Amino acid sequence: MDTSVIIDHHIVDPTQLPDDSAISSITLAELAAGPHATVSDDERARRQDRLQWASTTWDALPFDVEASRAYGRVFAASRAAGRSSRTRLADLLIASVAMANELPLYTRNPSDLEGLEELVAVVTV
Repeated sequence: MDTSVIIDHHIVDPTQLPDDSAISSITLAELAAGPHATVSDDERARRQDRLQWASTTWDALPFDVEASRAYGRVFAASRAAGRSSRTRLADLLIASVAMANELPLYTRNPSDLEGLEELVAVVTV
């Protein structure tokens, strides 16, 4: 599951999610940055709670050598689709982890993954 699914997990219909799921270490990195990206104390606390929940619920899949290799193909597919890779780096890294582990990628933002359909199964929730 990508970061958008984790952020909105409390409103996602659970029947749309797989029985067994995984997140990547990139998702944990995005969640770790989240509390620092707001000036609201309430929002900062909510984001910190989400990070703690995610980090204790899943053992994150690493961005490893296989994911690094997959990233080359993901990057190329994104460029071929005319998409900017700089603004979507985390999305592409998460897709690379999914591809390396031969897993579908559940997302709330399928437009972030346009052009990658031949490399990774993108499932919109």
